[in-house]
Parts: sequence; structure tokens; C-alpha cells
Amino acid sequence: MKKRVLRYLKHIFATLIVLLAIGASILIYENGSVHYADNIEKMNWHNEGPYVFYENDSVLSLNYIKGNKTDGFSVDRKEFNQKIDAESYFNLDKTVFSFTVNTDIKIPKAIYNDDEKIIAISDIESGYKTFRDFLIANNVIDKHLNWIFGKGHLVLVGDFVDRGFSTTQVLWFIYKLEQYAKKVGGNVHFILGNHEIKNLQGNYKSASEKYLYIASILQKQQFEFYGSNSFIGKWMASKNTLELINGHLFVHGGIHPDLANYKTNINEINSIVRANYNLAAYPKKEKNLEQFLISTRTGPSWYRGYFKDDLTQEEIEKGLNLFNAKAVIVGHTIQGKVKKLYQGKVFAIDVKHANDYHKNWPNKESEGLLIENDSYYRVLNNGEKKEL
Repeated sequence: MKKRVLRYLKHIFATLIVLLAIGASILIYENGSVHYADNIEKMNWHNEGPYVFYENDSVLSLNYIKGNKTDGFSVDRKEFNQKIDAESYFNLDKTVFSFTVNTDIKIPKAIYNDDEKIIAISDIESGYKTFRDFLIANNVIDKHLNWIFGKGHLVLVGDFVDRGFSTTQVLWFIYKLEQYAKKVGGNVHFILGNHEIKNLQGNYKSASEKYLYIASILQKQQFEFYGSNSFIGKWMASKNTLELINGHLFVHGGIHPDLANYKTNINEINSIVRANYNLAAYPKKEKNLEQFLISTRTGPSWYRGYFKDDLTQEEIEKGLNLFNAKAVIVGHTIQGKVKKLYQGKVFAIDVKHANDYHKNWPNKESEGLLIENDSYYRVLNNGEKKEL
């Protein structure tokens, strides 16, 4: 009897091992992970900010959260007109970076031709430390956060917000990098992804619950973080959906082949999508270019056809030919590593980055894409590069 029970238990144990192995294999194949070991610093909101809001046409307020959950929170508030020096704190490693908030916001151009180097990265998802350390390792900035990439292009291919605890730090860091790069002739390109658009629309279901409480401390509703009276919202809403840099097309989701059926161009596309940033898309009876571009199925910030549809090489090139582009670089659809697809016409750069506030199994590390002298490289979180 005892032997029979032991054989039965061994059988159950062996079955569980097999099921676990199958589950782990599926997880790895689908580029998934399990997270563990959450860091309690994710709930440290002292000095969180700044949150900048327009009080009227000429006056803005700059707000920082002060305090803790035990003693309570308060808001440190200053008012200014055109420019003010500010800092953003990152409590996980007790660091801070400074920048100047300047109310002069301009729509960036969408086409660049200069043969300078390009580094692209996407889907950081509120991971400030991961983002910062990747740029340091790949000599875009130094350890003091100074821009050292010369006249090069740093292209951020969307989804830098949501799912994490450092959205505010990430956005102000991008804002700072723009300023510092511009001083030496470099460029930072913040291409909006579907999650930036979701936030502009007031859809914050993928945001950390932290920001619900931060909004309450500020006596705001969460949608106001990116609304018409938010400085960072106004700045974000000025950005492009699509840019052509040295013959390479950068877009978060991709280019649906049927877009080539419309007589359009990059500037018109950006203008149409930008005009709809604050409006949630929904099906309408009329079928026109606007509906095509803002659709969550065919729009450039949402399209997944390179990975979900059975596209031909001809269909891929049909979309690229509309813009005379050599290749398209996209995020949005997660990969195990940066990949070259469709005979080098599509580069997929969305990978599972390390998380600032917890660990992952399997362990995940950042990657990006370097384009230099018509060659393409995977660039890793330790600064190593591998030709594609």
C-alpha cells in the first residue's frame, strides 16, 4: 500500500514538473516573464514631481509632493510665467536631475537628412533607471547626464509611459534630453505610441495606481495630468506619430499597406493624428483617411500587421514606398530581441526591459537599434553592439 502511494505521488510530482516546464517554455516563447521582489521605494513619493499646470494664459504652477504615508502628504507650489528652473527626483537611488521649464513649445519637424548616427529604443514603460542606464552605457549621455552623442539622433519610438512608477521622471528626462541635445546640434525624437495617446485621451487604466493618489494629493483628477491645462500634456501633444530620419521611417506600430491607397504625406499624417490626440477613437460610418489613421487597428501607433498578419514582401514595400523609405523601425509588439525582418525592410525593437522596482524571471535586459554608415546593430544594456 505504501509503495503504491509513493508511486502515485512520484507520478503526480513528475506530472507537475512537466507542466511547469511546458509553462516556462510557453512563457519564454511568448517573451513573457514573472515578476517578484518588489522594492518598497515604489511607494516613496517625497519630492515627486514636478507637476506643472496652467493657472491661466500667462501663469503656471509648479508642484512637488512632500511627505510620506505615515505623516501625511502636502504640496509645495510655486508660480511662474515663462521659464523656471526645476528638478526631478528619483527616490530609488536618491538621484536628481535639473532642467528649465520653458513655455515655448513648438511642433517638431518630421523629416531629417544629415547622415548622423541614430539610436532608437522603444517601450520603456515608465522605467527611468533602465532608460537612463541604457543611454549611459551606449554613450548617448555621460554619468552626469550630459549629452555626448554630438549631432546624433536619439529616437524614442513610443510607449514610454504606463505600467511603472516613474512616468513623471521619464517624461521630464526626455524633456531635459531635448534641451541638452539641441544645444550641440543633436536631436531627441519623441514619437508617440498608443499608450501616450491613451493618456492624452484620459485613458489611464494601464497607469500605476500611484498616479491616482498623486492626483488626489494635488486635488486633481487623473486625466488632468495630460489635459489642456497640463504643461507636460501640451508638450506631449505637440509630438509626431511618424518621422523620416535619414531615409528611415520611425513609427510605434507600423504602416498598414492600404495607407498607400491614400494620397498623403508625413506632415499631413502627423497633422491629422495630432488633431485627434485628445479624442478617443470609435468606429464611424464614413471611411476616410482620418478614420484610417486614428483607428486602433490600422492607425500608425496601433497597427500590428508586421507580426499578426500574413503580409507579403510586396505589401511591406508598398507602405514604405509611399514615403520613399529604406526601412521602417517599430515598437509596440514585443520581441525576444531586436530583429531585422522582411529582408531588412522592418526592424522590430520592442523588447522586455528590466523593471526599476522589481525583478523578472527570466531576467530581462534593454536593447535598442543603432544605425551607422548604412549598417544596423543591436545595442545592448552594457554598451555592446552586434551587427544585424
